[in-house]
Amino acid sequence: MPTDAVLRELLVRHLEAWLPGALHRARRATVALAYADGGADSAEAALRAVAEYADRLRGRQLTVLVLADGTAELPARLGAAQAGLPAEVAVHVVPGGPARLPVAVKAAGAAGAPLLSYVDGPADPAALTATAVGRPAEALFVTAAGTPARDALADAGFPLATEVELVPADGAPARLLSFATGSDKSLEAFKEALWAVDGFAGVRYRDPADPAGRLLDIALTPEPGPLRRELLAELARSGPRTVTELRRYALTATVYRSADAVRALTGLLGTGEVTRDPEHGRLGGDVLITGPDARPAG
Repeated sequence: MPTDAVLRELLVRHLEAWLPGALHRARRATVALAYADGGADSAEAALRAVAEYADRLRGRQLTVLVLADGTAELPARLGAAQAGLPAEVAVHVVPGGPARLPVAVKAAGAAGAPLLSYVDGPADPAALTATAVGRPAEALFVTAAGTPARDALADAGFPLATEVELVPADGAPARLLSFATGSDKSLEAFKEALWAVDGFAGVRYRDPADPAGRLLDIALTPEPGPLRRELLAELARSGPRTVTELRRYALTATVYRSADAVRALTGLLGTGEVTRDPEHGRLGGDVLITGPDARPAG
């Protein structure tokens, strides 16, 4: 499926961003990769990414759990990637997929130390909760499109989450990617990775929060139209908001980055759809933005 390549690249990019911080923060860390259908192709890419950080693993312990049904041939498939890993990395292949996450995470002693999870397929509440036991914990979840996970992630203990639908151009089923964390910085890093993947993979994004459901090309500077609509809707719901508040809204409630909110607001100000106070000067964080429904009648 064309979405597989995008998901694999996003996993590797986020793992590369997460691993240095995790190794600096603690002497041990865990990566849990769980696949419901047994298709654990991205696990090999993840192990190769880990091997690139061999020099930073000295004096540390990294445990990599690979959970998938039909795992009889999986160790052989992962063998070449494992051969390049230093002794500080322990890889455990566990049969059973996401349903086995609670047991596997507990057996690995993942609680209380950095934990990054990648779950491809439906996960029950117990599995979601298992991914949140790390300190800190971050997780990527892949499910069928139309199955929002934001509320379930909040219930599992993740204070921040974002969602994006991956829509293949060839008509294959769309998939929903959710990212959960407790860190604004990590959320920003994930968003940067989201818009930096290969834009020629035959996949476009769709923001579940966009009522129009417009498809977005993957680009370093994404098309701002849907974000403009979402910011206008937020201003209609909440009344005037500062630029800082709207930047955070874009980061936490849409597929966009906080910096994209400034571009979108600049466009809305240019068309007169919103107003600002003060009227002139830099569009700084304390500038108050007012939507069309809240402006006084002329």
